[in-house]
Amino acid sequence: MKNFLCAVLVVLPLAGQVRITQPAPGRVAVEINGQPFTELFAGPETNKPYLHPLRSATGKVVTRGYPMQNLPGETHDHPHHRGLWFAHGDVNGFDFWGNEKRGDKFGLIVLEQVKSAKGGKDTGAVDAVFEWRDPAGKPLLTEARGMTFYAQPDIRTIDFDILLTARGKVTFGDTKEGTFAVRLAPGLEEPSRNAPAQPKRTGHMVDSQGRVGEKQIWGKRADWVDYYGIVDGEPLGVAIFDHPSNPRHPPWWHARGYGLFAVNIFGLHDFENDKSKNGSLTLDTGGTLRFRYRVLIHPGDVRSADIPARYAEYQLTH
Repeated sequence: MKNFLCAVLVVLPLAGQVRITQPAPGRVAVEINGQPFTELFAGPETNKPYLHPLRSATGKVVTRGYPMQNLPGETHDHPHHRGLWFAHGDVNGFDFWGNEKRGDKFGLIVLEQVKSAKGGKDTGAVDAVFEWRDPAGKPLLTEARGMTFYAQPDIRTIDFDILLTARGKVTFGDTKEGTFAVRLAPGLEEPSRNAPAQPKRTGHMVDSQGRVGEKQIWGKRADWVDYYGIVDGEPLGVAIFDHPSNPRHPPWWHARGYGLFAVNIFGLHDFENDKSKNGSLTLDTGGTLRFRYRVLIHPGDVRSADIPARYAEYQLTH
């Protein structure tokens, strides 16, 4: 197996606003303006790569700690919901989404190479290559992922550019269990009778069509969704933007009141509640799918952060 980190990672001088380091094999840490922002976990102990935790510009953690950490007030459901991740629940019949365990039903997404990891004054970038392998170790897909981190005073922005290349005939099955996702901190969850009393759930969901809450947004198509509330006493939100060039744009949203926040273009028979529909997609050998997303961690709510205007700016990126 190839070395987990095959490139020399650049450590910036203290004057740099985005600093990227390698604290351990299979891990890449990102600091912005001298403060920790997030880490990429992709070592041999992981079943799929993920970013954990994600922080606001003021240092508040906006992602759930479990299962990486056991924190007071957090639920312990869905242990495969790790920070921010990209996977799918049915690729040639194998589950790359709910793959917390290993076995003949579960695939693994394995880091092959960190091609570059470079900081800078205004931005920093990590380019990595992963293999999606079936339980026997056969590669089904190669994933080339670029992540760009921006140094901004009051918000945190990550751009993702993901290219999947089929190593043979590959079918993405129709299931709601996918695909680009983040599990949010308890404070951002929608209020629920079943939620623990502390910390208080204050979350609100709004999409680009003006729909509000899980009941209106789950399974619907939209350019973006913003999920905002109070985290440790501070009004904060997390928005996900789907790029207009993405396949089947605008996508369907697998967004739940308990904090799962995901974009999925494959789960039509679930989202449309119509078993006659088929959202599966097949690639022949060498076929590709490209996905681009922006994650925006902002102060305030959807209005004060002017999410529609920020998405309009994102639309103009090539």
